[in-house]
Amino acid sequence: MRFYRSLLVVCGLLIGLAACRKGASVVPGDDTHVGADSLRNGFYLLNEGNMGMNLATLDYYNSSTGIYSSNIYSTINPGATKELGDVGNDLQIYGGKLYAVIAMSDKVEVMDVHTAKRIGQINVPSCRYITFYKGKAYVSSYATTAGGTSNVNGYVAEIDTATLQVIRTAGVGRQPEEMAISGDKLYVANSGGYSPGNFERTLSVIDMNTFKETKRIDVAVNLHRVKADQYGDVYVTSRGDYYALHSKLFVIDTRKDIVKDSLPLAVSDLWISGDSAYVYGVEWSYVTNKNTVSYGIVDIKNERVLTNKFITDGTDAQITTPSGIAVDPDSKEIYVTDGKDNLLPGTLYCFSPAGKKKWSVTTGDIPGHFAFVRN
Repeated sequence: MRFYRSLLVVCGLLIGLAACRKGASVVPGDDTHVGADSLRNGFYLLNEGNMGMNLATLDYYNSSTGIYSSNIYSTINPGATKELGDVGNDLQIYGGKLYAVIAMSDKVEVMDVHTAKRIGQINVPSCRYITFYKGKAYVSSYATTAGGTSNVNGYVAEIDTATLQVIRTAGVGRQPEEMAISGDKLYVANSGGYSPGNFERTLSVIDMNTFKETKRIDVAVNLHRVKADQYGDVYVTSRGDYYALHSKLFVIDTRKDIVKDSLPLAVSDLWISGDSAYVYGVEWSYVTNKNTVSYGIVDIKNERVLTNKFITDGTDAQITTPSGIAVDPDSKEIYVTDGKDNLLPGTLYCFSPAGKKKWSVTTGDIPGHFAFVRN
């Protein structure tokens, strides 16, 4: 366990008192603030940790008390070897369980959603993202079904959420990333992200009745994020080629399975809340050798950009490298994480719906993935 996190408690209290949370202060606590069955009103935050350093950690923010607890997994699960693992890449809640995809450890850690106690693990090599459909979990993998990780096609694994065993697999494109369900179809972003000059550019469509790939939609190079809205569309991000082709956001009509629109803004991640998609972009360029950071809100009902700046008080100037985004389903507060230089603990910022900073707190390394839990 990373005990130095507890050293943040004393100075963190002073920071928390100035953090401007209405009616209370955000208190950076340690993992002792998390008791049995106490995780019922707040959110989990999965910190990725740098590749090869086994530093993925899990934090929890209690919305009722304002206490932010760091690195809770190790204390709650003292018998777990190597703690949470290497590179936390996705975090989702389904059926009373919390699923953390740990990419370089080739596993999905499964915990009780209200206690964070370990239930078991799903073994999927080179796993990337997870989604759910009718009692089953679906995990994208860079590997082939035979377990290889060379420049060949990846797959999606179907998992029984009761036994945590892989039932069957469906082949997709190279290095598949995020997925989304719309109707009875699964949409998978094929990236080819580790093949500069030879990126993938398709979105795989899997029929969930047969669990077979039925089509690949040509979209753009180096696809990454996929989110479904309530209007039968799927939003897909392209990271571009880091040279002449820039990052963009594409809209897929799932009735016709075609690209219906594109929006000219860089998107590294997006969070859909109601009719709005909150986005941030960290676009690297090998031409300028620097990142361009941006924020925005997209009206998903009318498919247009509402604003290119949802942080309205200038706090965005303090954020070095945004690494995660979320919107509270009840309060509509906006959360943005700063991964900084990817070597030191990050920062979580909370903004009002109007985009003004309410508080901030120190997180683990490269904070990136949220999961909200309610009673």
